[in-house]
Amino acid sequence: MKTSAVQSASMLIRSYPIISLQIDKKRLEIILAQLESVIDQAIAGDIAEFGCHAGATALFIRRLLNSKASTKQFYAYDSFEGLPAKTIEDASVSGSDFKAGELKVSKHDLLLNFKKAGLRPPIVHKAWFNELKTKQLPETIAFAFLDSDFYRSILDSLEIVWPRLSEGGVIIVDDYMRSHLPGATRAVDDFFANSPIRTRHQNNLAIIRK
Repeated sequence: MKTSAVQSASMLIRSYPIISLQIDKKRLEIILAQLESVIDQAIAGDIAEFGCHAGATALFIRRLLNSKASTKQFYAYDSFEGLPAKTIEDASVSGSDFKAGELKVSKHDLLLNFKKAGLRPPIVHKAWFNELKTKQLPETIAFAFLDSDFYRSILDSLEIVWPRLSEGGVIIVDDYMRSHLPGATRAVDDFFANSPIRTRHQNNLAIIRK
């Protein structure tokens, strides 16, 4: 990762507040630095976030796209119904934590945060990931951030993104190697189990370059 990309990400984070505790400065810096690298390398395709919640990360993605004068389209996806029910792959010592319906926000909340920030919102689609239609998805993806906590949601988004990801494109999956959300790790490991693709992890982020 180029030092200039890390510095650029750090400047953005210092300049604007993070509106949610769902993301911290260090992880946000890594996400933005990887996105900037993709833009600087002119990797073909658009940008996608699966699990955008109220827009804490999406706001910074838009700011970086603006700072780079990027013409890439930015898509954001969420059920806006909160967490789905856990599956057996999500079982952890957290027990009753992360119940179905928690972390619920509305699409209006997301759009309002962009309006308050004076930023153009992404193209937003409200749906469970396995219900998305082809016409709602970019044909080609350069960078995707997957932040949907549970096994099935991460696996569904990987199945959408990977076939559309350009050579040199990057996927970042949040909550990798976090003991209280084991489904995210299991989904990544299962998806790439028979692939030569190697997953790098840093600060509970899985970083996968095609």
